[in-house]
Order: sequence, then structure tokens, then C-alpha cells
Amino acid sequence: MRIILICMLLLAAWSRPVHAQKLIANDTLAGVTVTGNHTERRIKESALPMEMVNREYIRRNMGGSLMKSLEKLPGIKSIGIGSGNSKPLIRGLGFNQVVVAEHGIKHEGQQWGADHGLEIDQFNAGQIEIVKGPAAFLYGADAIGGAIDIKSPAPPAAHTYGGSLDLTGKSNNRQLAMSAQVFARTSNWFMTARVTATDYGDYRVPADTVYVYSYAAPLHNHQVRNTAGRERNAHVSTGWIGRHAATTFYGSIVYNKAGFFANAHGLEPRRVDAELHDRSSRDIQLPSQEVTHYKLVNKTTFHLGTHQLLWQSGFQRNFRQEYNHYVNHGYMPPVYPESMPTPKTLERQYDKTVWNTALSDYHQLGRHELRYGGEISYQRNRIDGWSFLIPAFSQWQAGFYAYDKLALTDDLLLHGALRYDLGKINIAPYADWFTSPIINGKDTTHEYLSRATATARRFSSVNWSFGISYQPQHLVLKANVGSSFRMPIAKELGANGVNYHYFRYERGDVNLSPERSYQLDLGIGWNTDRWSVQLTPYLNYFSNYIYLNPTAEHDYQYGAGNQVFYYAQSKVWRYGAELQAQYKLWERLQLGFAGEYLYNRQLSGSKKGYTLPFTPPPSALLSANYSFSKNSWIGVDYRITAAQRRIVPPERTTSGYQLLGFNAGSKLNIKGQPLALNLQIQNLLNTNYLDHTSFYRLIALPEAGRNIVLSLSIPVTVTRNEKAI
Repeated sequence: MRIILICMLLLAAWSRPVHAQKLIANDTLAGVTVTGNHTERRIKESALPMEMVNREYIRRNMGGSLMKSLEKLPGIKSIGIGSGNSKPLIRGLGFNQVVVAEHGIKHEGQQWGADHGLEIDQFNAGQIEIVKGPAAFLYGADAIGGAIDIKSPAPPAAHTYGGSLDLTGKSNNRQLAMSAQVFARTSNWFMTARVTATDYGDYRVPADTVYVYSYAAPLHNHQVRNTAGRERNAHVSTGWIGRHAATTFYGSIVYNKAGFFANAHGLEPRRVDAELHDRSSRDIQLPSQEVTHYKLVNKTTFHLGTHQLLWQSGFQRNFRQEYNHYVNHGYMPPVYPESMPTPKTLERQYDKTVWNTALSDYHQLGRHELRYGGEISYQRNRIDGWSFLIPAFSQWQAGFYAYDKLALTDDLLLHGALRYDLGKINIAPYADWFTSPIINGKDTTHEYLSRATATARRFSSVNWSFGISYQPQHLVLKANVGSSFRMPIAKELGANGVNYHYFRYERGDVNLSPERSYQLDLGIGWNTDRWSVQLTPYLNYFSNYIYLNPTAEHDYQYGAGNQVFYYAQSKVWRYGAELQAQYKLWERLQLGFAGEYLYNRQLSGSKKGYTLPFTPPPSALLSANYSFSKNSWIGVDYRITAAQRRIVPPERTTSGYQLLGFNAGSKLNIKGQPLALNLQIQNLLNTNYLDHTSFYRLIALPEAGRNIVLSLSIPVTVTRNEKAI
């Protein structure tokens, strides 16, 4: 704390006051206000496909989680579990292949699990930048499929104070959410604070029975039992903005508790106390999960002549506990021993701590925009619980990059980047807490079997990227080619246990090589006052894609005959495209289209000729929006999704479907107080359908039924007399 105070005092002594508007032109200085023209220029000049959305977009498309709120963007999908947890897919890639960054650093949770959502408060998100395609040179090696960069909300204007209140209600799961913010700023110092509370019940689906493999589980009042949850989040930021330097500290605690669908967790869907679970739709019974994510980040910027230095450091702790009734499998004791230090209901626990720091320099040299820097991170993940899936581990990673954007003319830009990454992962040994019989001829001994052995792996790689963007008048042309790599994670190297969410036994391979990818991205766009069209095709080749391979083996030692899946590698081709178009039919009526297509195929391995799991089917979103005035609108959207017949066993095919949605909103002014009111009706016709990227699609559980979302935002800002400060 003393070091923090000393740094801020030195910055205050060195920097002279400056008003916020003088910093608008500089997008990397902490406290910058990003203008619409700047956003449009960033998208046009980038050689990679890029989307940017602001807080207004999130309010208009509020979903159960931040990733759900982004699903209307082409190429963006989410793997959802329940109504409050999801994680992103970009062009069919997800988990550790996509980086999610917040406040400038990579968000680190348990990314490997489809049932683990992101610990992100969507009420606290500022502008969101989405990069489709390899973005490793800025976001690290894990951005092999893309990145979602959640920018910090802009600091308050000078000499103001105030706050805001956001209220949201949803009919499907009877969710109630409240988020309140306060802020204040003098000439240079500022402070913001936000608290968010969300409570929701079991969500409803347009079905009264779901078949968990061969067992028919009736649903009480169409409710997916035990999917209720709650969130409690707190955020604070404070900082100093000066002429030559700025620093901001961010701190947050994001807490989530939610239930798992009781009939689809574990090995015995019949052994569910339906009467207990159906007594209330808002209680959280076993099985459930509880997650707390702590985050502390500092972002400091210095201006030294023509150089701009950015130093970012962060600490994170992700503490996740999964609870369930104790069920013995294989040679586990039939009754849980009282002498065990682990609680009887603690199925699994993960305690992950992460430290990272990064330094970069932005330099304008003639027609060159140069950026270079490096970063280093260390993480440790400890485990507990009576069930084992992945081992404890520690790992460190470092990366160094250089990037140049050369303006040959005002319309023609060349991009080039070079990056070197290295890392090491250490996997801790693990042995069963119970003994298993080992038969050797006529002799039988009892041993604590080893599930994971001590392993150390090192990885390194050099990757590159070259691109061009050309934007004469209304036309925009782009091309980018690059390579990227990703080191395998602890689950891929050392998994050795039953994954209760999938009813399968998973085994890692300590000899896996890093994933390596080569991708070509193209883009063509045309923009006029009435028309806007963008086509972004891509071609992607993996020389060794890592995936879970189902086998004919079954495990009887740790489970009830679960099918065994091994992590394996294969060569993979992927190609596809997104198409977006907007047309202003009349001054107040705007039509929109957003379509996407993805094809992939394994070129080697035991699943040669098959696709990859969770491959999104082709889809299109048609929309129409009518503006009554500058501040009031009404709109409808119609999504058409094709059937997905190309699967990799034991995946199941999904049928096509159509969804109709409605939205409306208005910005009001009541006695000088501005209000923003938004209404959505999702799945207006209460359609029964399966989303191919959904977690529960594996047991044919349909997606949520009709959902009415009403949100109200009340901002309050007071400008103080500068002379009085």
C-alpha cells in the first residue's frame, strides 16, 4: 500500500492538471473517452475482423450473462449452463482458445470447463472490443481463436459527481437485478464504486419432460429444477489523470452461487428428491457450485516525448467449490469416512491464484505506428474434494512482441507483428484417498492408486502476422495472414476422472504437443449514408488441434461404466464467413442482416473426416428497427438457424429452428431527470429448440422459453463549480 501511495504522489507532483477533453485523442491513456469516430477508425484500420459494442448495446440486448448479451453479433456464440453462466465461442473456438480480458489483463478462471461461467459483471462493462481470429500479439498465446476485451468504463468528467441505478427484471426465471454506482472527480483525482445484486429462480423451458439418456425426468411446471442462483458483486476504482501520466487502480469481488440441473449431474438421475427440489423454485439445493473471484489491477501510463509507456499489473484469485451428495463409485467406501478432512458434500474445489505484469511502448515515428512490449504471468491451481478430475498445477508464461502499422498513404496501411512465447507447466502428483485391490496371481494387495504423476513440460514458439487494409472513400478492403500457438493446459495433460456433467471418463495425455494454427482473414466492406455491407471470410489450418476423442473403452473402477474419452490431436481445416448488412429504407426505418457459416473437418487421427464438437450451424439474423424520434425506437428480429447434421460421435444432431424477438426502448426526461427504459421479449413464440453450442443440448434439454426482460437505467451527474474546488 505504501508503494501505491508513493507512486501516486510522484505522479501528482510530476503531472500538471489537464481537463479530460484534452485526452480524448489518446486511446491508451487511462481515463480516455472513446469517441464514435475513433471507434469507426479502429475497425476500418484493423487488418483483423473486429466488432465494438458499448454499454447501450448491452442494455438493449441484456441476456442472463455478458456472453449471452453478445450473441446477436455474427460469429459469436456461447456455451451456456443454466440461465446465469456461459462462456464465449468465437467462430466455433472457445475455452482456452479465446482470451477474455478485463481492465487490460486476461481474466483467469477455470476456463477449461463448459459448466464454468465467466466471473464478469455485465453491469460494470464499458466498451467491448471483439477480435475474431488470432490476436496473440496483443492478448497472449491463448488468443488463438480470438479475444473479447472488456474495456474499463471511462472515468467521470472533471469536477463532477453522481451515480446511476440499473434495475432489471426477467419473467422466465423471475430474475431481479439491481446495480448501483457512485462516482466523483476533482480536476485530477477520481473514484467510482459499484455494487450489483442478482437473484433468479429455476428457468422454464417449453417441455414437461426431459430424457436424461434413457431416463424420463418430468419437469415440475416446466422448470429445470435446481437452476436457481444469485450474484453479489462489488467494484471500486480510483486514480489520477495528469498531462503526462495517469494511473488507475481497479478492485472487484464477483460472487456467484448457482445450482446444477439435479437430474443431469452425476451417475444416477433417478436418485433425485424431486419433492425437495420442486418445493421452491428459488432455493439452491445440491448439486451446486459457489464461486468467488477477486481481482486487483493497476494501469499506469506515461508520456515521454513521442513515446507512450503502458504498465499493467494484476492479481486474481478464483475460488470455486462444487457440492454434491457423496456417491461411491468403484472401490470408494460405501460410507464417507468421518475422519476425512474434506467435507462430505465437497465434490471438487479449485483455488487458483494468478499474478501478471506487462509493459508496452507506443511510438509514432513518421508514418510508422510502433508498439512493442512484453508480459509475464504466474499461476497456481490447488485442488480439494472427494472427486478427482484434474491435478493441481503451477505454470508461468512470458511473451514478447513487436508490431508496426505503416501508412503508405492515407488510405493504405500495412500491418506486421512478431511475437515470441515461452512457458512451463508443472503438474503435481495425486493418489486416491481410498485403496483399490491389486490382484497379482493368488495375492491381493490394497494400494492408493496414482491418478496423476509429477510432470514438467516446457514450450516455446515464434509467431507472426502480416496484414493490409485499404479504405478509399466508401470501400474497405482487408487481408491478414498469421500463425499462433497455444500450450496445452493441465486438464489436457493430466485429466484422469469422471466428468459428472458429461457422464464420461476423461483422460489426458502428458505428451501432447502445443496447438499450432495458421489463418487467413479477408474483409470487404462498402459504406454509404444508406448502405453498410461487410463480408469477412476466413481460412484456418491446425497442424495439431487438441480435442477429446471418444473411445470404445468403459471405466468401471471409478464410475458406473462411463465411456472413456482421451485427449488427442489431429490436423484440422476450418473455413467460414460472416456477412453483415444494414439498409436505411426510410429515414426512421432501418433493416439489418447478420449471417454466419462455419465448416471444419478433421484431416487425421481416429476421427478423420468428422467435424469438431460444438460446431455452430449456419444461421442468420434479420432485424427491423423503427425510430419514433432520436430517443425512442421499436424493433423485431428473426433468427433462422439451420440443422446441424455434421457431428463427431457421441454428439447428437440438432434440428433447425426459427426464433422471433421484440425490443423497444426510450430515453425519457422527467423533471430534468434522464431515464433509459428498455424492453425485450426473447423467444416470443415460446419455441422448443436445441442450441447446438449449449451445454445441456447433450441431454436434449431445450433452451429457455419466452422471456420478457425489462430494464431501467437512471443516471445522475452533478457538475461542481471549478473555482470552489
